[in-house]
Amino acid sequence: MPRKKIVDGEKLISAVESEMRAAEIMEKFDIKTSSQLKALYLDALVSVGRVPGLPGRALKDSPDDVMDEIKVNKRGSLVLSRKMVDLLGYNIDDTFMVRKTKAGLNIKKVEA
Repeated sequence: MPRKKIVDGEKLISAVESEMRAAEIMEKFDIKTSSQLKALYLDALVSVGRVPGLPGRALKDSPDDVMDEIKVNKRGSLVLSRKMVDLLGYNIDDTFMVRKTKAGLNIKKVEA
C-alpha cells in the first residue's frame, strides 16, 4: 500500500471552498483520483476541527497514555515493565495468585 500523500490542509480547504473544479485541485496538489481528494479533504477538515473524526479513523494514543503490555518470556514468566509496577503500586518480590477467566487472566496479590 502506498504511503499517504501529505498536503497542506488549509490550502486544500481554501481551494475546495473557492469552488475550484476538482480536476484543477487534483492537478495543483498532484492528486491522482477523486477518492484520494475526498479522503484528503476529510482529513484536513478533521485536523482543523470543522468536523468530528470518524470512529474507524481514530488517532493512536501517545505512548504515555497507554498502559504497557504484559509479556510472557521464554521461561514462561509474566513480565511487567518497571513503569507498570510503579503505577500499580507493587514491590519487587510480591507474590500473586493467577486464575484463568473468560475475559483473560485474573491476577490477585497474595498477602504473605
